Amino acid sequence: MAVTVIVAYLGSMVWTFLISLTSSRTFPSQHFVGLAQYTRLFENERWLLSLHNLALYGALFIVGSMLIGFLLAVFIDQKVRGEGVLRTVFLYPYAMSFVATGLIWQWMLNPVDGIQNAVRQLGWSEFRFDWIVDQDMVMVTIVIATVWQASGLVMALMLAGLRSIDEQIWKAARLDGIPVWRVYVSIVLPMLWTTAVTVLLLLVTAVVKLFDSVVAMTQGGPGTASEVPAKFIMDHLFGRANIAIASAGAIMQLIPVVVVLALYFYVRRNRSRP
Repeated sequence: MAVTVIVAYLGSMVWTFLISLTSSRTFPSQHFVGLAQYTRLFENERWLLSLHNLALYGALFIVGSMLIGFLLAVFIDQKVRGEGVLRTVFLYPYAMSFVATGLIWQWMLNPVDGIQNAVRQLGWSEFRFDWIVDQDMVMVTIVIATVWQASGLVMALMLAGLRSIDEQIWKAARLDGIPVWRVYVSIVLPMLWTTAVTVLLLLVTAVVKLFDSVVAMTQGGPGTASEVPAKFIMDHLFGRANIAIASAGAIMQLIPVVVVLALYFYVRRNRSRP
């Protein structure tokens, strides 16, 4: 196991970093150019647009997934009827591939054959829902699709955390007349800190590697309006035969994940101290 981690993961990361310091094109080169590829990367308008799109997507996706997932977990935690069926229904989208999810939502959001057309056939001829072909709203459509898929996972993790809370806390809160919302805000959420950080780490990782859903839904369009870093990297790696700049982009994608992991372990270590 240790050999696999060192060779397959750490080794590939080191190799990618070294390639990003060269002038490699179709094949690896030993011609060292320092940080020139990183300079070129951040002078590329398409890369800057992809970072802007990813930041917008990440903020909406993380907030939306955590909020909806937590509310679903709270709902199921009320011991509603058909709990097992509801858990399955809410979690099922996460079992689907991102490509399948993207294609389903691409069809539903298609203004010619999707929701817009269906509503117009019901009599609302002026109804418009063409966000997927709107440069200003296309990222929102990707957020909608991926939040729908990821909320079930958040729900499952949050529900496990809620079920681990001692029932006596709720009894004491009811006896003291504390409003339910205040119990969640002041008591339950702080107790779910570890679960919330785990969920956040998973969602941040999902944001950084966003690719399949974008390709399936928009191919990065209209134009380059839904361009994201992973697609930029894949296009330069396979389409433009520029593995050096693709490697530089991959290293830049790795940085936020490493930072989040470092912060997680730092905070966890400090909280565990007496």
